[in-house]
Amino acid sequence: MIVTAARDPAIACVSAQCPGLDGQAAALESFKRMGIGTSLRMIMHGQRDLVRSWLGLSPHRVPIVGKPGTLALMTTQDAWDSFPTLIPATYVNEACARILIRGDKYHPVAYARQVRCPVLLQVCDRDTLVPISAIEKTARILGDLAEVKHYPLNHFEISTGTGFEQGVRDQVAFFRKHLGIA
Repeated sequence: MIVTAARDPAIACVSAQCPGLDGQAAALESFKRMGIGTSLRMIMHGQRDLVRSWLGLSPHRVPIVGKPGTLALMTTQDAWDSFPTLIPATYVNEACARILIRGDKYHPVAYARQVRCPVLLQVCDRDTLVPISAIEKTARILGDLAEVKHYPLNHFEISTGTGFEQGVRDQVAFFRKHLGIA
């Protein structure tokens, strides 16, 4: 949302829920959480997939979600517990492994100075996947354009139940305010 808002001055306002705004910070947090051994194995899987793409071969995939300590993109307990409740039974739990060595280059916070519209940043205070420091940095850069809402939830709890209802209420109020909807 930040990149799109920065590139398109016609956008009136945007909302970002648990936004990933700094791939490098996220990669560093993930590296600390997984440890050096698992992190190096993940990087090797990413390199394998990248080379396969250069050769026109089928992608090498890794699980998106796995139990803590396993080889997957998200290995936190909250991801493992929550993910199955958010996806259909037929969902294939895998992604191209090259994201592991490209994700750190995703850096929307670098575009924040170019944003000219109001931005709702929804922060889950117990988020184990998205560095809250990157959201706070983005809010500081945006200044008065940022409206920050905090929730005592993890990354996934805002997608279900009362967390979802509160998040949606805040989004609707934000859009009504900035789009002039009664």
